[in-house]
Amino acid sequence: MPSKTVDPKELRAAVAAVLPWLAGEAEQPERTVLAAAVRLSLRTLEQIAPGRSVEVRVPPFAAVQCVPGPRHTRGTPPNVVETDPRTWLELATGRVGWDEALADAKVSASGSRADLSAVLPVLRF
Repeated sequence: MPSKTVDPKELRAAVAAVLPWLAGEAEQPERTVLAAAVRLSLRTLEQIAPGRSVEVRVPPFAAVQCVPGPRHTRGTPPNVVETDPRTWLELATGRVGWDEALADAKVSASGSRADLSAVLPVLRF
């Protein structure tokens, strides 16, 4: 079952708080600030692409299941996307494209449904 609906204003505020860091103009934000931006943007992805066929992991903050298709219930899912918080937020805001992140090995994507290019970015500034 998907998480509760994300308030767009809450999402925008959480991500706006990390934009100076993404732009290289500030130090990494506090853990709670970074965690909020990651979690809310992942929950937004979950709402944009509901389903349970792909697991998107952004350790250490969160993981969600999304994308329509066969549901996975046990063990390691066959379709997994994993990246670090900075890369996820760059993808989520459109600062980095899916193909570029894959080519630069900033994202690990396995499985036939693990291409998120059609649902990214989840928020633009």
